[in-house]
Amino acid sequence: MPGHSQEAVISTGSTTAITPESWAYAEAYLDEDQAAARARQRAAEVGAVPVGQGGAAALRLLAATLEARTVVEIGTGAGVSGLYLLAGMRDDGVLTSVDIESEHHRLAREAFAEGGFAANRVRLIAGAALEVLPRLTDGAYDLVFCDADKAEYGDYLDQALRLLRPGGVVAFDNALWHDRVADPAQRDPETVTIRELCRTVREDERLMPALLPVSDGMLVAVKRPQ
Repeated sequence: MPGHSQEAVISTGSTTAITPESWAYAEAYLDEDQAAARARQRAAEVGAVPVGQGGAAALRLLAATLEARTVVEIGTGAGVSGLYLLAGMRDDGVLTSVDIESEHHRLAREAFAEGGFAANRVRLIAGAALEVLPRLTDGAYDLVFCDADKAEYGDYLDQALRLLRPGGVVAFDNALWHDRVADPAQRDPETVTIRELCRTVREDERLMPALLPVSDGMLVAVKRPQ
């Protein structure tokens, strides 16, 4: 119409697949600070696989958007994801991080100290996630990040729904699982579990989800107000 600006309209079927070059550019879009880079190096030394750089940046963004004061992390690793979560949280926020490996906690403490975070900003709990999580308070958390045993992802979702306040967010790393989830021919137990998790989250009316193509994929969902 005359006098009206024209806008480009992109149909659903016209989406162009991202190239490896564009994906690498997006992953490295934000520089990683020295504390996170050193934590990533220590993780490699002990065989812990941390969230990718793009996924870590998404976690920091989520924590900042929520103005998160209380966060649960399932899978401490060497502290990479914890550094990003703490950077996005409020200054008085406390990160509760659960891991079965005491060595991972030791490395994470080192990372948090290097990152300048006070010891009272982090509560590290050693133990199996499904034994620890039921002891945490219902509805008391702004964000739950899951990055541990893939076979337990469905159980982590059940716990997250109990732990989150209305409007809180649950996030799962490795939601694309090395490009296997999108391939129906892949039927290994981890792939099947994550594929079923994605379906469950999508169909749960208590949740508003999105599957983010960052790092190895991150499934995020907001817990709707009751």
